[in-house]
Amino acid sequence: MGAIMSLPPLIAALLNPARYPGPVERVDLVETHASWLLLAGERAYKIKKPVTLPFLDYGNLEKRQACCEAELRLNRRFAPDLYLEVARLTGSISDPVWNGTGPVIEHAVVMRRFAEEGRLDHVCDRGELTYQHISGLASAMAGFHDLAAAAAPDSPHGTPVRVAADSLENFDELRHLLAPHDEPMLSALEHWTHDELHRREDDFTRRKTRGRVRECHGDLHLGNLVLLGEQVLPFDCIEFNEGFRWIDVASEIAFTYVDLIDHGQPGLACWFINEWLAHSGDFDALTVLRFYAVYRSMVRAKVAALRAAQSDGNLAAAQGYLALAARLSTPAAPTLTITFGLSGSGKSRASRQRLLTDPAAATVRLRSDVERKRLFGLGALDRSGSALDSGLYDAQAHERTYRRLAELARQVLGQGWSVIVDAAFLKRRERDEFHALSETCTVPFAILAPSAPVEVLRQRVAARARKGRDASEATLEVLERQLVSHEPLEADELPWVSDPT
Repeated sequence: MGAIMSLPPLIAALLNPARYPGPVERVDLVETHASWLLLAGERAYKIKKPVTLPFLDYGNLEKRQACCEAELRLNRRFAPDLYLEVARLTGSISDPVWNGTGPVIEHAVVMRRFAEEGRLDHVCDRGELTYQHISGLASAMAGFHDLAAAAAPDSPHGTPVRVAADSLENFDELRHLLAPHDEPMLSALEHWTHDELHRREDDFTRRKTRGRVRECHGDLHLGNLVLLGEQVLPFDCIEFNEGFRWIDVASEIAFTYVDLIDHGQPGLACWFINEWLAHSGDFDALTVLRFYAVYRSMVRAKVAALRAAQSDGNLAAAQGYLALAARLSTPAAPTLTITFGLSGSGKSRASRQRLLTDPAAATVRLRSDVERKRLFGLGALDRSGSALDSGLYDAQAHERTYRRLAELARQVLGQGWSVIVDAAFLKRRERDEFHALSETCTVPFAILAPSAPVEVLRQRVAARARKGRDASEATLEVLERQLVSHEPLEADELPWVSDPT
């Protein structure tokens, strides 16, 4: 009774199940710093608190209505089946009526209710989050980012000045919240951030000019993603602050990347980045991704420190995010790995396993099957209709594809990320060129060379062609040609071969 009496009269009145349409047996209340969420039957009703904070303003009814309408519009971009309407509350504070007549006393965003255990942070904590779930999310976000509105050239969003102000503000606030013994790590991260802001200034400017600053979700951590069936849907995007929402798409994916690492899933974090890159082709994002990952870690540290100050004062969570930021800012030296093998030998499977077991979440895979099609304006799963030795697979297209892979590998290595080039590399000359690239970039070189009996190769190629769900278009005819024309690894190459398992 005491808890109900401490609530505002309107919220206390709305705990009565009889006030809701449909069969509602009980109403559960979830409270945050900015809203009340009333869970009633198959619906969830979100009412914004009449508060004004440094980063949001719900101070009067008109502003809350505008924010409710913005929340509905923005979240329908991701989850139109979850976000239903903005409902009116009429009547009186003590006797409210949903969508009645008379003056409006409050507004609420009405959502279709989903099971709390479907939230991705809970799915992840149960060990049930799969790389297939992450693939679907990455594909959806790449598609969304491609269609999202781009920031106007004269807007402040995503400019070096704005990025610097947002990132340095974290350090000013954290100094008042963390313990004295955290100062050395905080200072080191601040110096790193200053250095990166100077080094990346042209990168921030270029990405803004190229339209990579867009109207994003803005809060894409695992708690704002839900698994419905086998589909992952974002929800609860930032509606109250344009600066949090109009960001570089690299900053958007950095949030999910960091949260997966924080949940003990660096392999899935690595997979998420790779799948997003494969769908978007935005390899330029790697110039700023590590910066934004550190920035997102610092934001999480600040939020955790603020919560600690408001509750038990335990700074362990904030210090954990600080340590994560430090690890992300000092990655291991990159490496270059190429694959070697006939169609169906398991190159993509082996390289995928490398990504999913990367403890540093710092490896980028370049697939010849994907980049070849991108060069010709096709999606990864589009069929080119090319016959053997023609179209996308003639000698000229082949050379063009390997040149592109080399360009991308050089670019990615230059940003401090390890690279796996998933291609056949059936000719000694092609392998030598990438070995030379590793020497030019002064990084270690390795060859991943899975193999299988010829009959197994034939079975795999035939099965893959029937399913049609892979970027590869290799046929049995292609395999038979490879069997007689490929150049096996020579003795002097064997020291570079690594275990594909």
